[in-house]
Amino acid sequence: MPPAIEAEGLVKKYGDVTALDGLNLSVPQGTVFGLLGPNGAGKTTTVRILTTLLKPDGGHARVAGFDVVRDAGRLRSHIGASGQYAAVDDHLTGAENLEMVGRLYHLGVKRSRARARELLERFDLTDAGDRPVHGYSGGMRRRLDLAGALVADPPVLFLDEPTTGLDPRARVGLWEVIAELVAAGTTVLLTTQYLEEADRLASRIAVVDHGRMIALGTPDELKAQVGGDRIELSLTSAADLMAAERALAPLAAGEVRTDLAVLRLTVPVAGGVAALTTALGHLAAERVAVRDAGLRRPALDDVFLALTGQQTRETHKETVR
Repeated sequence: MPPAIEAEGLVKKYGDVTALDGLNLSVPQGTVFGLLGPNGAGKTTTVRILTTLLKPDGGHARVAGFDVVRDAGRLRSHIGASGQYAAVDDHLTGAENLEMVGRLYHLGVKRSRARARELLERFDLTDAGDRPVHGYSGGMRRRLDLAGALVADPPVLFLDEPTTGLDPRARVGLWEVIAELVAAGTTVLLTTQYLEEADRLASRIAVVDHGRMIALGTPDELKAQVGGDRIELSLTSAADLMAAERALAPLAAGEVRTDLAVLRLTVPVAGGVAALTTALGHLAAERVAVRDAGLRRPALDDVFLALTGQQTRETHKETVR
């Protein structure tokens, strides 16, 4: 099948600032594709172009088989979008918000009303459906916003940091909804600052920086780029730290790192849990007192930091997106 989303050489400039610098994307149908990057990397600009809200200055893109510029009018009825902030009317009820979206999609009064009730039930908002939205919690507003993006049952869905500001329970609830949508065949392009979110949902991830793609792969493939497992030890004294470093040097599969300030030792290893068991045996033989020990596998946070040189941030406001 052709890709649900395909972009080649996308360029977008804001005056002297280049937000996108020849970006390429290909997203298979029925998958979640994660788009990660630091502030100003070009993630939101990409979403705005793919959803026909911006015209690119160069390159071209197709979504659901439609050119995002030439076929923009027809494309809009085949996509849904949920941005960083819930786009709902506080003065309307939840049901009225969804009915209004249905009317904008030309579904007609009867179908819009029926679709609104279906989605209120699906997103566990039935009891609140007839209440004004200004009384909704943040999680309820986000669920309503996502429901609005699904009124026309689009085959392609764009989620631009959909769980920003949500508490952990509400975030997990939205993850479950997204997983259900993809299982039913929907294609999702997801931008997020929560690396755990991308790790859990996305089958492939692109990391972008300065408007260019700098890495692409499955979560496991990206993690492999920053190395394998690491043993992390917390020791009781500087003497034990030095002794542990000497004892474990033969097991190291890379550079051993020591942090005297907190008496921590990090040893890259091959072999997973077996390597940890061997290491603890070596330390016991040398009578090294260990306060804490564990095996740590790379996370997407490590990938993000290694590729972009920046730590991830839970909340942010981009100046060029």
